[in-house]
Amino acid sequence: MEQRIGFCRAADGVRLAYAVHGTGPPVVRASTWLTHLEHDWVSPLWRHWLVELGRRYTVIRYDERGCGLSDRDVPVSLDRWVRDLAAVVDAAGVSRFDLLGVSQGGPLAVAYAVRHPERVRRMIFYGAYARGRLRRSAVGREEAKMLVSLVQVGWAGQSPVFRRAFAQLLLPDGPADGIEAAVELQRLTSSAAMAGRIRHVRGGIDVRAEAAGVATPTLVMHARHDQMVPFEEGRLLASLIPGAEFVPVDGRNHLPLPEQPAWRQVLDRTVAFLERPDRSGRPPVVLTGRELAVLRLVADGLDNADIARRLSLSVRTVERHLSNVYGKLDVSGKSARAAAAARLPGLAVDGPA
Repeated sequence: MEQRIGFCRAADGVRLAYAVHGTGPPVVRASTWLTHLEHDWVSPLWRHWLVELGRRYTVIRYDERGCGLSDRDVPVSLDRWVRDLAAVVDAAGVSRFDLLGVSQGGPLAVAYAVRHPERVRRMIFYGAYARGRLRRSAVGREEAKMLVSLVQVGWAGQSPVFRRAFAQLLLPDGPADGIEAAVELQRLTSSAAMAGRIRHVRGGIDVRAEAAGVATPTLVMHARHDQMVPFEEGRLLASLIPGAEFVPVDGRNHLPLPEQPAWRQVLDRTVAFLERPDRSGRPPVVLTGRELAVLRLVADGLDNADIARRLSLSVRTVERHLSNVYGKLDVSGKSARAAAAARLPGLAVDGPA
């Protein structure tokens, strides 16, 4: 399964790396810590997410500022993260999509959905929260300070001992190769200073008030014995979002590993939720026979001149058909052509080509 990596600029000029892979309706993963667009494909923490979702959906994800292939040593804040998500979806050419908030991507997804309700069709959270450790309790504040110190020392030192301690919080029931993969991902993702900065800002986030304003259908899943984000925080998030569904998942790992039953439960509930009939009243996307014929040739890799010759049309007519398709699918920008082609499976047609 191949991915296409691109770059865009955030509102403040920071360069963000994003990737697109898979086929089907668009699913966007809000940025979370410890990702690397290239390394994720060999990581036991993320590969199964990418493969399974890519079989059903067009998956759009990005390395958050300061991490992975995006610019390093940059300022961070919730507002900047929300604007970064907006920049990425615009660059990817999707106007309406499902939003996935895993772990620290959760509060970001909440803030984005409240500011841009017309863009988000459905939201799914796993291991997420509405408030950082600094906002929870005196114990939470002490834990937050301890984790920042652990991260700064662990990332800066040559010994992997401290990074391994953090990895074991993520995966207390993880196999040895999973723990080592998490240790390696920490090393690749960001510098000690950047990692500490991100942890500190994340700890102070509080979107409880915003969560009450979410109007998007939402599914919240959380491991019962999550060692990184307590189960109570996932339950709180679900209780704050009107109409949200809450699904407890067995296990202690912050991220479900592919060989564990929790992963199958998370995947099955995710797919069932995203593919549930839409009750929003929006009409289904229906293309004319000619529009469908043009889009099929786009998916085959033909340019507009080749399509015109194949269908005995003028180039201008082909462009008009594509413009109609983009409007019906609600895609735009430089990546509209690829985004439209990715939506081809399952589109309805109302007449002969």
